[in-house]
Amino acid sequence: MIRYIINCIPNFITSLNIICGILSIIMAFENRLDIASALIICAAVFDFFDGMSARLLKAYSDIGKQLDSLADMISFGTAPTVIILKMFLITFGKDSFLELTAGEIAISSTALLIGVFSALRLAKFNIDERQTSSFIGLPTPSNAFVILSLPLITKYYPEYSTIIHNQFFLAAVSVVFACMLVTEIPLFSLKFKNLRFNDNKIRFVFIVISLILLLIFRIVAIPIIIVVYILLSVIENIIKK
Repeated sequence: MIRYIINCIPNFITSLNIICGILSIIMAFENRLDIASALIICAAVFDFFDGMSARLLKAYSDIGKQLDSLADMISFGTAPTVIILKMFLITFGKDSFLELTAGEIAISSTALLIGVFSALRLAKFNIDERQTSSFIGLPTPSNAFVILSLPLITKYYPEYSTIIHNQFFLAAVSVVFACMLVTEIPLFSLKFKNLRFNDNKIRFVFIVISLILLLIFRIVAIPIIIVVYILLSVIENIIKK
C-alpha cells in the first residue's frame, strides 16, 4: 500500500501541471494574459518536480511517461498557442476571432504552428533514443517561456508594447520558435550528473549568464536567455566537432 502511494506521487505532481495548464488557457480566454503566463511558470515548476520525485522515489512508470507528455502538451503547447492568439486579437484591436478579416486570420494562424509542432516535438522525444541526456530541438517548456514572457513584458515594460504588439513580430516569433521545436540541432540539457566543473562547463556558463541577464533586464531577459541557450548549444556542438 505504501509503495503504491509513493508510486502515485510523481503522477499527482504531473496532474498539478495539467491543472495549471488548463487554468492558464481559461485565464487567456478571460484576457488575463499575465495570470495565464504565471500559471505556465507554475506548470514548469511542477514539471521539474515530477521528474525529480520519480528519480528520487524510483517511481517510474509507462503511465507516468505518457501523462507527462500529455501535461506538457497542455501547459507548454496549447496554453502558449492560446496566449499568442489572444495577443494577435489585441494587436488587431478585435474582441473576437470572428471579427478578423481574411488577412488577419492568415497571419494569426501562424500561432497554430506552436501547438502542432509542440505535439510533434513531444511525440518525437518519446521515441528518440538520442535524447536521453540532451535534446534534439528546443524543449517545449523553453519555447513556452518565450511566449509567456511577451504579455508580461508588455504589462511591466509598456515601452516594448509597440514592438511586441506588431502582427509581423508575433508571426515571426510563432514561426521561428515553432520551427526550433522540431529542428535537428542538438541542445544541452540542464540535468547535472555531478557537480564537477569540467563535466558541466556549458551548464555553469549558461546559469551565470542567465542570472546576470535576469539581474540587468528582469522579465525582458527571458527570451534573451532562451536565445543564449540555443547559441551556447550551437557553439558547444561546433567545438565538439
